[in-house]
Amino acid sequence: MKNKLTLLVIMVITPVFLFMYSNPDDKKHGYIGADACGMCHKTDKQGKQLDIWKNSAHAKAYATLATESADKIAKEKGFETPAAKTADCLKCHASGHDVDASLVGKKFKVEDGVQCETCHGSGSEYKDMKVMKSREESVKNGLIVYEKTEDLCVKCHNSESPTFKEFNFDEAYCSIEHSIPKSKK
Repeated sequence: MKNKLTLLVIMVITPVFLFMYSNPDDKKHGYIGADACGMCHKTDKQGKQLDIWKNSAHAKAYATLATESADKIAKEKGFETPAAKTADCLKCHASGHDVDASLVGKKFKVEDGVQCETCHGSGSEYKDMKVMKSREESVKNGLIVYEKTEDLCVKCHNSESPTFKEFNFDEAYCSIEHSIPKSKK
C-alpha cells in the first residue's frame, strides 16, 4: 500500500514540478515565410536580399521535387512516395515541411523551397523591427547565427544527396551571398 501511495504522489507532483521549472524560452518559434521576411529585406538599403533569394536555386528547390526526374530518383532510392512527399528529400528541399501546423503562419508556403528560415531560423519571434535592430535580441528570439556558414550548407550539400556534385563552398556562397551593404557616410 505504501508503494502505491508513493507512486501516486510521484505521478502527481512530477508534472507540477516540471511545469513550474520549465523554461518559458523553450517554446518553439513559428514560421512566417520568405514573403514576410521580404517586407523588410527587399530594399536597396537591405541589399535586395529577397530578390537574391527569389533568383536562386534555393527558391526553386521544392519545385525540383515535383519533377518526374526527382520521382524516379526517389523510387530508385527505395521510397514509395513521390519526391515532394518524401521526408528524406524534403529535409533539404523545403523549409518547415515537418513542422506542427500551429507553428506555420498564413504567409508561409513549403513550396517556396529553401527559404530565409531554413538558414536563419523560424522568424515569428524576431521579425519585428525593434527586435531585428539588436542582433542579441534577435538571437534570443530565434535568429540563428553560424560561426562558420559552411557548416550549415554541408548539411544538405553533401554526398548523401543522390545528385551531389563536388561542393565548392566559396564559389557556391558567392552565388547566394546577401549581406546588408555597408552604409556610405
